[in-house]
Amino acid sequence: MELTPALVERLAAEYEREAPFHTVEQESIETLPAAFESGEFGRRDASWVVEWYYRREMGALSNRERREREDAFEGNDRREIKRAIVDAATADSLDDALDRLTQLDGIDVPVASAFLFFIDPERYLVVGEREWNALSDAGELHDPYPNPPTRAEYERYLNTCRSIAERLDCDLPTLYRALRQLSQE
Repeated sequence: MELTPALVERLAAEYEREAPFHTVEQESIETLPAAFESGEFGRRDASWVVEWYYRREMGALSNRERREREDAFEGNDRREIKRAIVDAATADSLDDALDRLTQLDGIDVPVASAFLFFIDPERYLVVGEREWNALSDAGELHDPYPNPPTRAEYERYLNTCRSIAERLDCDLPTLYRALRQLSQE
């Protein structure tokens, strides 16, 4: 299925109507970027990103595995969490941002991509199996989902998403919503 402006618009609108996380995602897209850059956020805001990443994929992990991963993040010192997120928000490059975030326990490249999405949703997009597979089904990516993606694979995914968004004249959050919806069809 080829991604077109009309298809992306339709799928994103369906996601907005149907997805249980859409309202809180949108609120977070509107509030977290400034909070993460300035450091004016609480531990709960950071924990929410980790929980959001795993819970939007209910069933992909057992409850035990999900809790273990969330607990690993919770074991980080709150000052180190804040420092890593602010440093990632002000980093000059994707590599620098990933370096800071992945130094935290419980944060691999996919979860770091979730933080980047809420740090700057116009620049970064979260990666997960559903988004990757939707791009693959649309002929935009040709490799199966690497579980988990490496930095290089995330960068390739991100560049593909940016290229699609530019080609279709949409922003990355709209593309995210469309990919999530497409992955359910």
